[in-house]
Amino acid sequence: MSEYFLLPLASLPFPNINPVIVQIGPLAVHWYGVGYIVGILFAWWYAKRLVTNTRLWPDGVLPMKPEDLDDFIVWAAIGVVLGGRTGYVLFYDLPRYIGHPLDIFAVWQGGMSFHGGLLGVILAMTLFSLKRGIRTWSLFDVVAAGVPVGLGLVRVANFINSELWGRPTDVPWAVEFPNGGPFSRHPSQLYEALLEGLVLFLVLRILTHSRLKLKTPRFVGGAFICGYGLSRIFVEFFREPDQQLGYLLGTNWLTMGMILSTPMVLAGIWAMVTAKPVTQPQPA
Repeated sequence: MSEYFLLPLASLPFPNINPVIVQIGPLAVHWYGVGYIVGILFAWWYAKRLVTNTRLWPDGVLPMKPEDLDDFIVWAAIGVVLGGRTGYVLFYDLPRYIGHPLDIFAVWQGGMSFHGGLLGVILAMTLFSLKRGIRTWSLFDVVAAGVPVGLGLVRVANFINSELWGRPTDVPWAVEFPNGGPFSRHPSQLYEALLEGLVLFLVLRILTHSRLKLKTPRFVGGAFICGYGLSRIFVEFFREPDQQLGYLLGTNWLTMGMILSTPMVLAGIWAMVTAKPVTQPQPA
């Protein structure tokens, strides 16, 4: 046994957690779905805490009522699902869905795009804020502040599902995924969970509570957009590209994730640079 521990470690064993938490007849509860639900509920709960803390807002004037967020959660859920699915169809596997259009509705087979989901939520926030007379960027800021938790949970679910794994590697923490071929691979899902989830949440927490950047509309939202884009671009260097797309433009490194994330970085930088503090109280 002691000789075994002296051998070089080729890869870590895959934990082989069942992707289905519980199944009752045809009804199955998946970690992936739970990640989305818990993420949305946390962002809702966290946003309500932010909009009831007068210390965080200019002149102590709250930008909206907590009840507004109770109503918005339905809009957000619809935006995430419709936007995420539409984005995946358009950005990642359009030829397949043109040939088999009914597969677009088979969401249980997987296939969601963060970039599409983001666009869906942005549209939902814009329409909702205009309808309620809420400052759009403030709604964006409070929602964005809690989103990283959901992102992290969904990436952990990707790991449990043995999907979206990384490129082959010989690093000591490499994992041999059951459907990833005879290769030790980067656990890139966990890299994303760490950066897009934990690290980004802590950065935004510092901005909201220590730097009081909610008093500067669109700064927190811009930091979220930029932070996600940078994290995604970095992890794409370790993540296996989608099989149907591969590397783009004849390179061995450029991926669709990088292309879609680059405008996010630029938009986030623009939002932070041009954000200005609110000096006059505005009605909720």
